[in-house]
This record gives sequence, structure tokens and C-alpha cells, in this order.
Amino acid sequence: MIVISAKGRHRSIRSGSCVSTMSDFKCAVNEQNKATELPLLRLGGSVQQNPHMRAFWASTISFFLAFLAWFALAPLALDVAISLKICENQQFPPAQFKTQLAYLKFKSLKTGIAYCQYGKNDAKKPTECKPVPADILAKPICNSTVTAGCVSEKEKLQYRPDVLNACVCTPGTDCKQVLSNAGTISVIGTIVVRIAMGTLLERFGCVNCQTGLLLWGSFFIGLAATITTPWSFILIRFLVGVVGATFVTNQVWCSLMFASNVVGTANACAGGWGNLGGGVTQILMVLVLFQPFKAAGMAPDEAWRVAMLVPAVLLFLCAVAIKLLCWDTPTARRFDVAVTGKTQKPSMWDYVEVLKDPKVVLMAMQYSACFGTELAMNNVLATHFRTYFQMKAGDAAALASSFGLMNLFARSLGGILSDKLYMRFGFRGRIWAQFLALFFEAIFLFGFGCVDNSQPWYVALIVLVCFSMFVQIAEGTTYGIVPFMNPKQLPIISALVGAGGNLGAMIAGFAFYGAIDDAILPFKVHGCYVMFFALLSPMLYWPEYGGMFHGPAAGAALSETSPAKELEQETKKAAKEDEGVEVDL
Repeated sequence: MIVISAKGRHRSIRSGSCVSTMSDFKCAVNEQNKATELPLLRLGGSVQQNPHMRAFWASTISFFLAFLAWFALAPLALDVAISLKICENQQFPPAQFKTQLAYLKFKSLKTGIAYCQYGKNDAKKPTECKPVPADILAKPICNSTVTAGCVSEKEKLQYRPDVLNACVCTPGTDCKQVLSNAGTISVIGTIVVRIAMGTLLERFGCVNCQTGLLLWGSFFIGLAATITTPWSFILIRFLVGVVGATFVTNQVWCSLMFASNVVGTANACAGGWGNLGGGVTQILMVLVLFQPFKAAGMAPDEAWRVAMLVPAVLLFLCAVAIKLLCWDTPTARRFDVAVTGKTQKPSMWDYVEVLKDPKVVLMAMQYSACFGTELAMNNVLATHFRTYFQMKAGDAAALASSFGLMNLFARSLGGILSDKLYMRFGFRGRIWAQFLALFFEAIFLFGFGCVDNSQPWYVALIVLVCFSMFVQIAEGTTYGIVPFMNPKQLPIISALVGAGGNLGAMIAGFAFYGAIDDAILPFKVHGCYVMFFALLSPMLYWPEYGGMFHGPAAGAALSETSPAKELEQETKKAAKEDEGVEVDL
């Protein structure tokens, strides 16, 4: 009796000038040479021996650094605003413009003193502060000789400009609009490139596309040090946002390297740990770079500019390493569309063919409800905590970072959940995982919008952590489904769904956080947006897979390139091996 395990199979594979055998790989592989395991710490071996884990870590680290550069300016947005002189109290000095709406509504959370310390003439649409009460005006000013029945000099003031923040940048101000537009523009720049990545990956491969995007990002985030005007700030954020397309490579690369039994976990880990850059950037740019640079004697205007050079260097070094050390597929340096079963050459018409399937559109919009939400939060949270909760830069960055840091495990948990439910309940398990993640994301996002600044900061943190966890889980469950949708068009679908994430951030930026002049209402409206797409999950139905409430259609057959077909083949072989049957490959 001879039992041959996945690792023990021997078969020659020839690709170009490279010849390899299954036994040469460091990971167990299937017939398509895709890894059937995800050994995170198995890093040794040449690129021929360990292409799977090299691709996994290259895609993860490159996306992490791209995310870092993409949102490097977000936690420093108020400091950039001060440099650009667009703060409300810079454009409209309180001494000359006493009745600016932003001032009339302002209240210091630390002292409890409002700019209109005796109230305003209208709670919602004030035009003036109430005058100082007559009994206060009648009292003498306290001094060394008068200590009883007196008031301080400030108590006799109708306006209190001394309580205003260094940069007043609240909803309704030009400053807030510039920062909101810059954040939204930063994700618009990625939409076109993410869509184009489907064809670009088919033509040039994962290594070349990822290297090109990283070099682009390195140049423009370094150029951010030269920002001097609002338009240049918005333009740089737009150009840097292109690096967000590295996500498409991240997911396609892992889908090419890992088999169906672990592809959900591999995609979720690679994407989630890459997204972790959004949380790390909040800490790195403020607590590790900006504040220490100031402490070393740099002016704030100089400190944030020098800080931009760090992610620029990191992106450049990563691009060089990927080009020198990685391959596109397990057996070839360059990706060939034939690997996915596609016979025709890459064409822009592929996008039209793919978009004829309404499930692709729905999946893109569901991704807009989770990844789009994450992008929106990366843009607004630090500023939200600094302006609405009036926190210091370091404290706001630490609190905002908790959202992104959930990627450490939450997106991976989504992929694992999708894979486990798939093994237990079939494809309907993946759809149920998607629905539940989006449903609870919507609940907690709406809940975050119910936390006002009269409540302790830790209440906002608790709700934020729960909200973030389900955001990342939903991202993981989404790309647990994507590889199954149309395997021959995997790069195109990955690109379109990925672009949907950026579309969601653009919608949120313009329709919710930019258009609504309220600090917390946009979060509630955004929660309703997520819930709408969560409730459309029953529309995800494939005859060969089934849906949420129905199994596969009678007689529906899996295509030979389907990931589910891979799993079916592996299961049959495993059963034969358990019976002691020799499997000739």
C-alpha cells in the first residue's frame, strides 16, 4: 500500500526555462501547483522553491506600505491646514470677525467654557452671542484688594476667543471642506487605476504592476513635502491615492498562489495585514515622526514635511525587493492568462462582459460598504477626534489608530470564517458570512454616530472597536467569494470589486461627510447605506453554487477552472489516499 501526500507528489512542470517538481516546493500544493496550506513562517528557499510565501509576504508588505503612504497626510491634516493658513481663525481673525458661525457654536470640552459664554441668540442658527448679564457687569473686577462679590475680567467679556482651538476646522468652514475634499479625492484617484488593473495585470503581471505602483507612490508622497496651497494639497492626495490599486495585485497574486481550501484565508490575511497600514500610519506619522521631530527643535511646518520622506523611502526599497525576489505564479516569472483557463487575449471588452452579471455589481457595492467605509474612516477619524472631541494630536491619532489596527486579526477572521462555513455548509456559508458581517457593521456604525462629545472618549472607543471588527470581517468575507465568481476573469473581477471600495469612500466623502454640516449625523447616514447593501445579499445566487436560501440547481456543473472544482478534486484524492489507493499524477 502506497500513500502519496500532497508534498510527496512528483511531476515535472516546465515553464519557459524553468523546470520544477511538486516535491521541490516548500508548501504542499495541488495539481495546479497552488499551495494548499498557509505556513506564515516558512520563509526559506529560493524563489523556485517557495514562490507562494514570497508572493504572500510581498503582496502583504507592499500593500501595507502603500496604505501607509496613502493616508500619511490624514492624521496631520490639521497641521497641514495651519501651514496652508486655511483655518477659520486664520482666515477670519476673531478680533475682526467676532460673529463667525464656527465661533458662535464653539465650546471647549476641557473647560466647559463656550465662545459665547452666556449663550447664543439661537441654538441651531446663531448670529450673535448673548450680551453679558447686567448683574455681572455691575460687579467689580477681582484684584488683590477686592476678593469678594467680584468677577474676573474674562467673565465680563461677551466673546471668549481664548477658548478656540489653534485651528478651528469644524463642519461648515472652508478648512473642513478642503480637508474633506482632499480625503475624498485621494480615493477617487484609485478608482480608475483599480479598474484598469484587471487588464494591466493580465498584460504585465503582478510583480511589474506592483513595482510600478510603489515607485509612483514613492515619488509623489515625497513630493508632498512641497505642498504650499490647498490645490497642491488636494492634487498630491489624488496622485498618492493611486497606490491604493496595489490591493488588486494583492488579491489576484494570492488567488494565483493558493488553492480553494485556503484562498479565503490567504486573501483575508494579505489584505487585512496590508490594511493595517491605515492604523499604523496614525501612530507612525504623529507619535513616531512628527512629534519627535518637533521635540528635536523643528518647526511644526518643517516637521510634517520631513515626515513625508519616510514612507517615500520605504516604498522605493519595497519596489526594488519585489522586482528582484518574486515571481507572478508558482512556476513562472510572468503571469499568463492561460493559467485561469482564459483563451482569448486581454481586452477592455472583458469589463463589459463581466459587468453584464449583476452579481459583480452587487459585490462591488457591498465592498463599497465595507472597504469604502474603512477608507472613509481613515480620512475622517483623526480630524473628528481632534475637532469634535477636542483631543490633542497624539491622543486623537492613538484613538483613530484603533480602527485600522483591528486589521491585525479581524479581516483574517473574516477569511477564516468564510472558509470554515464553506467547508461546513457549502457556498451558502460564504454568503451568510458576508451578510452577517455587513449587518453588524451597519449596526455599530450607526451606534458610533450616536456617541456625542458629552460622553467619555472610551465610549466612542468601545463602539469604534466593535464597528471596525465587523468592517474588516466583511472585507475578508467579500474576497472569500470573489475567486469563485468567474475564475476565467479573476483579475477583472478583483479589479472591479476593489474599485467598488473606493467608490464607496467617494460616495461617503461627498454625500455624507462633506455635504452634511453636522459632526455625527454623517456616521448614522453611512450606517443606513451599509445596511441597504447588506440586505441585498439574497440576490447572490449561482446555479452551480447556490445562494443564501437555496442549494445548487439540479444538473449545474462546475467548470474545470472553478476553485470549487479544485476542492472537489482534492477531496476525492484525499479519500482515495485514505483508502490506500495510489494516485498517479
